[in-house]
Order: sequence, then structure tokens, then C-alpha cells
Amino acid sequence: MSIDITTAAKVAKLARIKVEDDALPALAEEFNAILGFIEQLEEVDVEGVAPMTSVTPQRLKRREDVVMDGDQQEKVLSNAPDAREGFFAVPKVVE
Repeated sequence: MSIDITTAAKVAKLARIKVEDDALPALAEEFNAILGFIEQLEEVDVEGVAPMTSVTPQRLKRREDVVMDGDQQEKVLSNAPDAREGFFAVPKVVE
């Protein structure tokens, strides 16, 4: 696939990037270089290679999901400028 100047101008417009007319040939060449690199990647044989999320094999540390500081409703609401019936009270914003 090859990108011409007209396509480069259209892509720049879609991306809302202002590109002067004299810079369009260079932009088209950059797009072609990127597409060439992608074509190179398509030639790589990845049969049998498992997908990975990182270049280093690591496992996230696990911990039990335990509530540590629960049952502090009064303490939390003590910081509120207005609390009613165990909840934060906020001004009405919709009439």
C-alpha cells in the first residue's frame, strides 16, 4: 500500500492537523515508511508464540480482599459540611 499526497492531506484533515502544502510530500513519505515497517512485521512468523503483556515475565502479587478499616461512617461523615441520615448531603442541582 502506498500513500500519495492527496491521501496524506485527507489523513491530516481527519486528524485535524494543519499541514502546509509544501510539507505534504514529506508527510506522505513518513506514512509510507510506517506502512513499510508494518509490512515487515507481517512477515514475522509468530506461530506458537503466546501473547504477552510485558517483555519480562512477572506475576502480580496477590492478596486477600479483606476490609481493613470499615465501619467508620461517623468518622467519615464528620468531615462533611452537611450530612443527613448517614449520607453526604449536597445541594439540589436540578429543578
